[in-house]
Amino acid sequence: ADAAAAAREQAARAAVARDEAATAVARAVDAAGFETVTAAAAAIRDAAALQELERKLRGYDEGVASRTAIVADPVLQAAVAQPAPDLPALRAVADSAAAADESCQGRNTVEQRRLAEVTSLTGALDSALTQLAPVAARERLIKELAGLVDGGSPANRLKMRLSAYVLAARLEEVAEAATQRLERMSNGRYALIHADDGARGRKRGGLDLKIVDGWTGQERSPATLSGGETFLASLALALGLADVVAADAGGSRLETLFIDEGFGSLDERTLDEVLDVLDQLREGGRAVGIVSHVAELRQRVPAQLLVVKGRDGSHVEQAAVAPAS
Repeated sequence: ADAAAAAREQAARAAVARDEAATAVARAVDAAGFETVTAAAAAIRDAAALQELERKLRGYDEGVASRTAIVADPVLQAAVAQPAPDLPALRAVADSAAAADESCQGRNTVEQRRLAEVTSLTGALDSALTQLAPVAARERLIKELAGLVDGGSPANRLKMRLSAYVLAARLEEVAEAATQRLERMSNGRYALIHADDGARGRKRGGLDLKIVDGWTGQERSPATLSGGETFLASLALALGLADVVAADAGGSRLETLFIDEGFGSLDERTLDEVLDVLDQLREGGRAVGIVSHVAELRQRVPAQLLVVKGRDGSHVEQAAVAPAS
């Protein structure tokens, strides 16, 4: 009986606790926003689900904190204060840039292909040049030799062509032969020598003459001679050339020599010396013709052709004059 009474009392207390618990659950369910206890029970998550939710919550909180810090950046704050960008214009610029990039990509592909072709051709060219190296060396040698022969090479100091070099040797002979005549006509004062002075500007060297003045012992340019002296030098050169040509022609003689003017610039003594030389030529069997208007020559020239003027024109007369004693 005591046990039953105690059980009944315990059951009553349990019933009260149950009602209190039911009331507390109803309030908690309502406070949590659930309509029924069953709905609340259905919302209960197991431990794994709770851990996943907690992880997501932490990630969310961390993301919020990170973005809050970014938004607080002064640069972004200043950007926010600026007017809103013109998105259509920027989009047009971006589209244009994308099109230009695509075009450049196409050109780059073409240029890469060309580069590969040029690289291949460069290798072929190098190989060909290696094979042609002996030919190029011979070509350089020939060019150098041609420059020397033509006188255009820097190594040719006188800028003298090969033909001029050969003529220079002949000119030395002519100058030597002419000196024999000029020394007599100038009473031993002047002599002719070949000069191989270097070229000046575009003028080629190697075919110059100098006058050696026996009175001063100095070499002079023929341009410094007077008119009469120039005539003597020219006459001596002509006679010297005739002698050299005759010697090279197997001893053949130039039988006839004509001299046109120049005697009027000679003084009496020099004129006599020149005529003595011409007389020697004539006595040696040569015919010497003188074209002149100098009156003194009329007494020295034995055979003359005179040009006589008249009303009907000029005519030629032959006259013979006895040589002066």
